[in-house]
Order: sequence, then C-alpha cells, then structure tokens
Amino acid sequence: MNDGELQETKLVSGKVDAPRRGGRPRRRLLLRTGISVVTIVLVLGGSTVWVGLKATAIKSSLEAASDLVPRLKQEVALSDADSAADTVTKLRDYTSKARSDAEDPVWAVASGLPWLGPNLAAISEVARTADDVAVLGLAPLVNVYESLNWEALMPTDAGSDLEPFQAAAPTVASSSYAVQVSSERLQGIDTSQLLPQVTAPLSLVNSELKQAVGALSSAADAASIAPAMLGANGQRSFLLIIQNNAESRASGGIPGALAVLNLDHGKLSLGIQGSAGDVGIMDPTLPVDPEQQQIFSTRPGKYLQDINLTPDFPTAATIAQNMWEKKTGQRVDGVISIDPVVLSYVLQTTGPVTLTGPEITAVKATGLPTELSGSNVVPTLLSEVYAKIQQPKLQDAYFAGVAREVFSALSSGKSEAKGLITGISKGAAEGRVLIWSANPTEQSIIAKYPLSGSISGPSISPAQFGVYFNDGTGAKMDYYVKRKVQLIKECPADGYEQVVVRVTSMNTAPADAVTSLPAYVTGGGVFGVAPGSVQTNIVAYGPVQANVESAAIDGQKTPFAPHLHANRPVGVLAQQLAPGESKTVEFTFGKIVQHTEPNLVVTPTVQPVKDVILPTQNASCEGAH
Repeated sequence: MNDGELQETKLVSGKVDAPRRGGRPRRRLLLRTGISVVTIVLVLGGSTVWVGLKATAIKSSLEAASDLVPRLKQEVALSDADSAADTVTKLRDYTSKARSDAEDPVWAVASGLPWLGPNLAAISEVARTADDVAVLGLAPLVNVYESLNWEALMPTDAGSDLEPFQAAAPTVASSSYAVQVSSERLQGIDTSQLLPQVTAPLSLVNSELKQAVGALSSAADAASIAPAMLGANGQRSFLLIIQNNAESRASGGIPGALAVLNLDHGKLSLGIQGSAGDVGIMDPTLPVDPEQQQIFSTRPGKYLQDINLTPDFPTAATIAQNMWEKKTGQRVDGVISIDPVVLSYVLQTTGPVTLTGPEITAVKATGLPTELSGSNVVPTLLSEVYAKIQQPKLQDAYFAGVAREVFSALSSGKSEAKGLITGISKGAAEGRVLIWSANPTEQSIIAKYPLSGSISGPSISPAQFGVYFNDGTGAKMDYYVKRKVQLIKECPADGYEQVVVRVTSMNTAPADAVTSLPAYVTGGGVFGVAPGSVQTNIVAYGPVQANVESAAIDGQKTPFAPHLHANRPVGVLAQQLAPGESKTVEFTFGKIVQHTEPNLVVTPTVQPVKDVILPTQNASCEGAH
C-alpha cells in the first residue's frame, strides 16, 4: 500500500483529521458538500414551484368564494332562504379547498422560512379564517334564516309568533362569536414583514370582517332581548314619550304626548294616554345626581317636561319611570322616546292615517288636517298645531289622536316589515329613537348602542364630542332655527390633541314674528326673551379626561360655564338670536389624550341630521410647533 492509499484508508476510517499533503480528501469533502447544496437547492426549487402552484390554487379558491358574496347578499335581501343555502354550500366548497391547500405539508414547512415564510403564514391564516367564517358563521345562520322572519315579528291584532326567533337566538350568538374570533385572529397578524401583494388584500379582508362582526353582534344582541321585550314571556309595558323638536331639549325636544305601549306576545296595544303636563309637579323633587344638577339644575327631577335637559337618556328615562309611577301607580318596564320625524318615517310605511274621535272633532274648524302622512306630519305637529290651536289642552288632544292612530295602524299589521325596520333604523341612527329598559340584563345590551342615548359607557367612541341644545325661550321657536355644527382639528400642543367645536345658528323666523306668530309660539316675552327671538343654552361635551378651555361668539372670547359630567368636560353658553340673526359659537377643547379620529353627535332637530353635522375640518399644521 503506497502512501496515498494509506492516507485515504485513514481518512475513510476517521483516524486522520486532515491530510498531510495533497488535495484529494479536501476535494472529496467539497464534492460531498456541493452535492448536498445542490440537493437542497433542487428540493427548495421544487418546493418553490409547489408553493407557487398552491398559492395560485388558494388565490383562485378564495376569489371564487369572494365572487359569491354579492349573490349571497342579494339572496338574503330578497329573503330567498333556499338559494342562500345553496350559495353558502358552494362558498364552503371553495373555502374548504383553500384551507386544505394552505395546510399542505410543504406549504407549512415553507411558512417557517425567513422572508417568504411570514407571507405564506398570513395567506394560510386568511384561508383558515375564510373557512371558519363560512362553516361556523354563515352556514349556521342560513340554517335558521327562515326562523328570523321579520314579517312574523311585526305587530298584528293577533300578536306575533316569537318562538322561532327565540329558538334561533343561540345560533345567531354562536355564529357572531365565531366570526368575531376569526376577525380578532386575523387582526393579530404582524404586517411589518409582509409584501404589499399580501398586505393590501389582508387589509381589505380585515375591514370587511369588522363590518360583518358589527352586524352579527347587533343581530345576536337583538335576538337575545327582542322576544322578551316584545312580551314573549308575558306582557311588558313601556312609557312612550314623543319629543317635540319645536322646543329643544338635549335629547331632541320637550316631552309632549305620552302613552303606555303594552306588548304581549307581539301584540301591541295602547294603554293610558296623556301629556307631560298631566303628570304635574313633583313634590318633593326627585333626586338628580350632583354632577348633572350642577349643569341642569333640579328641574329634571321636578317637571317631566324637563327630564331631558340632560342628554343622558338613561337618567331622563329613570326619572320619567319614577314620575309616571308617582302619578298613576303604574311601574312601567322601560321608556321609549321618538319624535315627529320618526312618525313621518313610520307613516311612509303604513300609509296615511285618518284621525277620528271626539277630540279631533273639536279641532276640525281650525283647518288642521285630519289625514296625516309621511309628508305633512312634521310641519303639522311642530308648527301648524300651535299656529291654529290656542288652547294647550286641545293641542295635547290632537297629539294624542295622532299617536293613537299611528300605533293603531302598526298594531293592525298595516306596515310593511322591511320599510318599517328601515325607517326605525334611520331614526335610531339620527338619535331620534331612544330606548331604556328597567331590566339590568336588557339595559346592559342596549347600552352598547347609540339608541341607548348614553353619554358614557360602551356606546361612546373614544374621541366623541356632543353638542346639545336646550330651549331658554319657553316657547316653540326652535322650529325656525337652522344650525350647522363642525369639528375643527387644531394642531397638537405638547403632545395632546386640540379640537374646536363650531356651532352656527340662524333664526329664520319672519321679521314680523312678534305679530305674525301666536304668543304661544314666540313665548310672548314671558321668560324675558323678546317675542320672535330665540334663546338657546348650548351644551358642548368633549372626550373623557380632556379640558374645555375657552369659548367665543363670532370670534370674540366670552365667559362660559365649565362643568364635568362622567369625566367628560362640559361647556355651557346661552345665546339669543333675533329674527334673521346668525351667530357662531366656538368651544375649544384641549389636553385630549385620544389619538383617534373625533366624531360628533348632536341634538336631533327639525333639520335632517346630515345637514346639521358638517365634515371634520383639519387645520394646516405644517411648520407649527
């Protein structure tokens, strides 16, 4: 054996750590390493091709599923349960295929690699989420879809069958929960390492899922409490308050007509009817919490007409419940508030109603219409009734007759379900429909939504501002006031946000209002306001922990009353407007800790809310310090 052969034997046997001379063993080691590298490259290359094919397949499946969504929405809108079920089955086939491809072993291995891996993992999560939403969310909902028959829930003389709705409630809740969990999981993806081709569709899916979560959550909450509130477990009674926007109060208008709504297994009937004036003066005055008493005085606890000087409807409703019990001995299960604008939405669905009864006969000579429709009910109730009827008792009688006939039309099943729900939903979105339940469980769910009328709690967004109007004229002149309210985001100061709340008001009453309008409308100067002029207490709320720093009228700083309510800063300023006069009030809020987009709520007036709230304006902060 020569030296070369000996050296190779020692190398193969592992007894030599390194060659003493020559390059053959080193070359063999390099060759073996090279073969390994080539093998890895070939495997990875094959995997890349495989991953590419899978990515194409996943994309194709998810796009096919997405293309079915508009069809599904249309079928749901048309109440076509059979077609919707077929569509969901097809949609599930696509999402199942996408999920299966995303759980392929090679794909799973590739998802652990740097750079490309996070993108593949994100795609996998999208596929899993789509399948979970289809299987755990949509499919169960479609199975109970026919039970959620809104037509069957509409009030009739015979009542409504609420049992299917009650039976479907757990399924709706579980579907809502499944979609919420899926959405939260998707939002937890770290997008910092993702390619734009992945980030863009991921952002779109997140946005659409958030909307779905909101809609399903609302449906689940409604399904959980609506049957009981409609009397599925026995009769429920609610005090109905019709707010009169012609005389502003923070939540809409002075409480006018009152009625008790009785709901028994979906059957609606009216109980006692009356007016806020019939309730009388509370003696002793009912307690008002100290913070609100500082802002709104003790009047909310003394007169039912003033319970909603506060914009916090749970406070106003609780006081109204107690006042009603003291007056009548009846303890209602809750309070519902609407205004004449909501009545117009209802009448657009039911069609016109004809007013009958002895109280209507008494006012026929005045020229007021005895048939009310969606187009004439607002001017009739908020203006003409005061211009043509001088006696408050007859005004109340007319209001009572309107309420009776509208709710008689509802209880007879005259309304069309989809239109009625659309109208009431529109009223709720504008703050014109408010609900409070004395049942703590029901109220905890209602409190999650704007129709609770709360100024604190889960329904309030982080950077919410509120502008509320309380009449100081003691009359019905707010019918003539036109307002615009806008938020102006100022440049941040010391790391805090700053926002100006701008309120422009104009009195559109005729110049000769003192003679052309009845004293009951102008107030006749009884409360120190010249006839034809309007006095308004403007109440502005900022976000929690912020400060209300200053107020100005037409650009000139002016004194105002600063307060605090539920840890929210409050500014109050009284303003008078002569006929034709316009003024702009501004409140400046600083030290705002919320770095989110501000939003605004206002007292619903005779005007459409969309005409009152202007888009937020952003100040130019370039070069600002």
